[in-house]
Amino acid sequence: MANPTTDIPSYWDRYVQGVPPQDPEKALKSAGWTQYPGHGPGLELLGEPASALELGFGRGNAVAALAAQGVKATGVDLSPAAVEQARQQWEHLGAEFHHADATEFLAGTGQRWGAIYSVWGAAWFTDPGALFPLVYDRLEPGGRFVFSHAPAVPDSYGVQGMYGAGFSGRQVWVYRWAYEPEEWAQILRRHGFGQVRVWEEPAPKTDHVGTLIAVATVS
Repeated sequence: MANPTTDIPSYWDRYVQGVPPQDPEKALKSAGWTQYPGHGPGLELLGEPASALELGFGRGNAVAALAAQGVKATGVDLSPAAVEQARQQWEHLGAEFHHADATEFLAGTGQRWGAIYSVWGAAWFTDPGALFPLVYDRLEPGGRFVFSHAPAVPDSYGVQGMYGAGFSGRQVWVYRWAYEPEEWAQILRRHGFGQVRVWEEPAPKTDHVGTLIAVATVS
């Protein structure tokens, strides 16, 4: 059986390369937490951090938007293509982009941030038992951890497998973690976070998929 880890970076490369480029001005204005541009809360959920780190930055829009506001903004992503594209488009704003696995990056640094966040990124695709303690340790006192992703399918919780190249493609897969908001809140509290708030942000249209958003702090 093929090693499921060998092609994960190339899977994310294909994803990034399949997303059409955005107009820079619109990209900066649309940075937020939901899958619907301009809908739902914005980056104000992070508070007013002097520094921020995004785990799995994709196109890098949120990192760039924070850098444009004067925040020392950093992003880490597993995809080499994502890093290259983000650097070319956003590095002039002072944003920093690193190619690494999120848990390895956090475990290998002594730096702390005022906010660590994930917009449909690594917080969805990483075991919270491995990721959340690292995030907690790398946040400054009072720092916020914010993440968003799709809500859980009813009665389908825990780790979820997904074939990355379709059912007729190469054998490569990724894992996601899914829980109801109450369970996410309990997981965050178990790892020491306080002022925890987790909810499902409704979609702009009835019966469309909403967005799970979590906000927690380090005391």
